Amino acid sequence: MTASHATDTVNSDMDQCIKDCLACFRVCCECANECVTGADKALVECAKLCLDCADTCSTSAALMSRQSQVHAAMCGACAVACEACAKACEAGSTELMKRCAEACRKCEKSCRKMAKMM
Repeated sequence: MTASHATDTVNSDMDQCIKDCLACFRVCCECANECVTGADKALVECAKLCLDCADTCSTSAALMSRQSQVHAAMCGACAVACEACAKACEAGSTELMKRCAEACRKCEKSCRKMAKMM
């Protein structure tokens, strides 16, 4: 693999991770809203995890966008938040929670890949 090809792969992986983070951010915010507006108070913990995930996703996307030296560390934290959120949403019963879990799993995978670039 040439240096140019390796750089293209890293840029492509990073672009995909940014997209995955932003998609996850959006659905996590929607899911958190659904959780807190519902009658089931047990969903409050899920809402908190969704908000944690949304925050780490937006921060990770921002750091990668500006090619920050600390993006890999943030992506590692983001992967942990995505995993926790996905587990909580997978236990849920709504279509939005299922979509949130899927977005979290996709983002988790992308962020773990970026975290290995440290």
